[in-house]
Amino acid sequence: MTARGIRAFSPRAKSHDSRALERDSLRKSTRHVICSLLPMEVKCMFTTRWRIFRLAGIPIYLDLSWLIILVLITWTLANVFASEVPRLPRLDYWVMGLVSALAFFMCVVLHELGHAIVGRAQGMPIRGITLFMFGGVAELGGEPPSAKSEFWMAIAGPIVSAVLGAIFWVAASLGNQAGWSSPVVVVLLHLAVINWLVLAFNMIPAFPLDGGRVLRSALWGISRNLRRSTYWASLLGQGFAWVLIGVGLWQLFQGPAGLFSGLWLGLIGLFLNNAARESYQQIVIRQALEGEPVSQFMNREPIIVPPVLDLRSWVEDYVYRHHRKVFPVAANGHLEGYVSTRALQRFPRAEWERHTVGEVMNHNVQAITIPPTADALTALGKMQRTGSSRLLVTEGDRLVGIVSLKDLMHFMKVKMEVENDRHDDDAGHQKTTEDHEHYVHS
Repeated sequence: MTARGIRAFSPRAKSHDSRALERDSLRKSTRHVICSLLPMEVKCMFTTRWRIFRLAGIPIYLDLSWLIILVLITWTLANVFASEVPRLPRLDYWVMGLVSALAFFMCVVLHELGHAIVGRAQGMPIRGITLFMFGGVAELGGEPPSAKSEFWMAIAGPIVSAVLGAIFWVAASLGNQAGWSSPVVVVLLHLAVINWLVLAFNMIPAFPLDGGRVLRSALWGISRNLRRSTYWASLLGQGFAWVLIGVGLWQLFQGPAGLFSGLWLGLIGLFLNNAARESYQQIVIRQALEGEPVSQFMNREPIIVPPVLDLRSWVEDYVYRHHRKVFPVAANGHLEGYVSTRALQRFPRAEWERHTVGEVMNHNVQAITIPPTADALTALGKMQRTGSSRLLVTEGDRLVGIVSLKDLMHFMKVKMEVENDRHDDDAGHQKTTEDHEHYVHS
């Protein structure tokens, strides 16, 4: 075998190949920067949701898609109970199914609460817990601070499910011995089994399942590199997702009996595949933006509107010319507010000349201002919260620049390309050195 062939099987060659895969992922991910950085509930996972209560100080939300799975689980369990506890009125089976489904989702809330409480104890902000079509998710405000924190936060949910399963199992056994009615015992028994199934599924080492997060914590602890650990864990997660999709497709062709389960497995697989890819992209983008001050990529010569300008001149000379809807308003270098095209709705077009920008501008600039020392990740988070794609960069009451989402994305893309080129140059230099040493020693 040639030296080139030997290098093809070396760990360094594999590292170079994985870096090439990362580069492809990064180029695709820049188009989805906002989705990749927002918490899961914002990433089109959820549709419409409502806050239903608070538990341990953490808001619990209910997504509209949860109603679909509630009906499906209730119907499925009602049919199961009908076969296991015969000769009951049909309504009783539906009540048993509904009670079991509601109890199961309460168990899901407790499972996610385990993640959330441990995460909060590690200093991570917790936005809430949301029940949706595929179960539940604890919405964390960032990544765990260490591999150890990741491990305990990931394992907390499965521990809760294991304990709940044991509690329901003991309750079913005691109830059976005490002569409780069959429907009650059967419901308790099924809740025990369901919790243990949730435990088993979540402990599969496929990111972002709990087992995948435990795996990532182990890789992180060994390599001391969160990004690389997430990369390999997410690859396993995507592989498992494609297995689910493949099994689902196979079941679809097995006749009507496999239609529902095949479709369901396929949907879960698609969900996990998307979540695994976006989880890695989120880490990459966070590391690219975190710690980078806004002053590095802000526009230091923003277009400023004077407050004495009439609305017609503002529209014709600024809005139509620069194709923007919002402009900062400043006088003598001091920021006074901002003006939006929405303000034009207050006056008929014929009256625009009689009113000035100062009359309609918004003086509350705190929501869309940011200091030049703030990092890019903070800026992006503020854009998401306010719904504004531009932030005013200020020092005191002085406007020093404007940062837009477009500027941020361009900076991120350039930085990641430069870093990838640097990695490739380092790898090429190392490879040349090795070839030279091999030539000398041969």
